Amino acid sequence: MSRRKRKQSSEDKAEIDLTPMLDVVFIMLIFFIVTASFIKEKSLSVNVPENTENPPPPDEESKSILVQINSNNEIYIDGRRVDVRSVRSLIAQKKAENPQGGVVVLANELAKTEAYIAVADAAREANVYNVSLVPRKD
Repeated sequence: MSRRKRKQSSEDKAEIDLTPMLDVVFIMLIFFIVTASFIKEKSLSVNVPENTENPPPPDEESKSILVQINSNNEIYIDGRRVDVRSVRSLIAQKKAENPQGGVVVLANELAKTEAYIAVADAAREANVYNVSLVPRKD
């Protein structure tokens, strides 16, 4: 009989109570669900025209200031390569010549977003708030 008691007591000791572990798992699940609902992704909202296959060439009498960004993130104004530090002064100069004009950025789709943001920030520093982005493929 003593052998039977020993077998039963050894079987009782082998059991593990999983209730506390399940409680911890449920608490962690609730924590992750609650924290995930508070995370908001930051994004830049850009209005892109529907037809981007062949953008129309800029009009000679256009009131817009044309800034081009190629795939190497080089900035061109009036067909001339410009440094990012001089973009603000050139936009301010063009705005003085044409007060109604906005800025149109023709950016290659391979160009980095930082180049567009630098041009948009420079335009805002030059008090031009009408900045449009036109993506293009080269």
